[in-house]
Amino acid sequence: MSFELFIAGKYLKARRKEGFISLITFLSVAGVTVGVMALVVVIAVMSGAETDFRKKILGVEPHILVMNYSGKFDKYSQILTDLKKVGQIKDASPILFAQAMIRSSHSFSGVMIRGIDPDNGFSLVKGFSPEKLKERLDSTNSDLPGIILGRSLANSIGVIEGDKVILMSPNGFISPMGHIPSMKQFTVTDTFNSGMSEWDSALAYIHLREAQKLSNVKNKIDAIGIWIDNAFNVKSVKDSLKDVLNYPFYLRDWMEINKSLFSALKLEKTAMFIILTLIILVAAFNIASALIMMVMEKTKDIAVLKAMGATNKIIRRIFMLKGMIIGLLGTFIGTISGVVICFVLKRYDFIQLPDAYPFSTLPVQLEYVDVLVIAVSAIIICFLSTIYPSYKASKMDPVEALRYG
Repeated sequence: MSFELFIAGKYLKARRKEGFISLITFLSVAGVTVGVMALVVVIAVMSGAETDFRKKILGVEPHILVMNYSGKFDKYSQILTDLKKVGQIKDASPILFAQAMIRSSHSFSGVMIRGIDPDNGFSLVKGFSPEKLKERLDSTNSDLPGIILGRSLANSIGVIEGDKVILMSPNGFISPMGHIPSMKQFTVTDTFNSGMSEWDSALAYIHLREAQKLSNVKNKIDAIGIWIDNAFNVKSVKDSLKDVLNYPFYLRDWMEINKSLFSALKLEKTAMFIILTLIILVAAFNIASALIMMVMEKTKDIAVLKAMGATNKIIRRIFMLKGMIIGLLGTFIGTISGVVICFVLKRYDFIQLPDAYPFSTLPVQLEYVDVLVIAVSAIIICFLSTIYPSYKASKMDPVEALRYG
């Protein structure tokens, strides 16, 4: 053990008359502990929310959309064949987007229609295999095509599996009586739950050919959905597709489409980090005040050490080490406590959230890089708080200290 560390350890054990300094030291450790623990838990929850949103989005949306500047396009069979030959691409499927009104015997509502081809694409609807999709969307026993509704949408219009609904599209036809909307009857064959209320309350899936009939567009689609091996490699895959797709086609990936959502989550995560770091900053002020009071209390000790040959550098190290011991102890306890709380929250779902949230329980994902950044930030703040008190101690004149101490 070095001389400086030995003296710093001795100063941590305050004597009876220095009890107030010992209390400030304890409060400093507690402040750093609480700040680090709160940061670890909150940042883990924010990371969990981001990951959960990402999973929900990728459960409904394709990783990449191939679209046309002119809008709807046809003759896409060769494009599908070429896309499926590209490395990293798992599958590709045509999609037709449409807006319509859905009417049941009880109610009606606006609906976003997605026309899909169950023979192309493995991940068109969350929780549905291509075989199950084909069974649900093809003609049923009543010779009516099937429709899959979001669970919230089905509840709002009061239908269950087997009920009949009517879709009305504004893309109808012109008659002597004026514009007549296109209408088609469907049988509700199933419902889906994406976990996102925006989709569950407004989205419905029908077969691509039925969507084309309803929208009065023959053999045309709005986009080709692409699914790749790794959803985070969309940039590299888009670069490789430049040789396959030329103007007037363009690409949009899931990160670009949902950029505003993830930017908001990132901004909120950064804001929470800054706000909760203030707790550690307050604890650092406690460390600085404790060291300043210690310097005032140990005036004679500093003078004796200097008289015995201790340099300014040694005195500075003693008080820096004392402050760093407090900071390291608080950071260690806070980090361990935060990690334990995160594991408990992830293992036991005892915090239930209201239905207004897209999560039923707190989403927790512990990122060890985040934990490391929090711990290092806390240690740096504590170190900075020791600079001024230790500098004042090192500049103390031993003659004056012994004369007036």
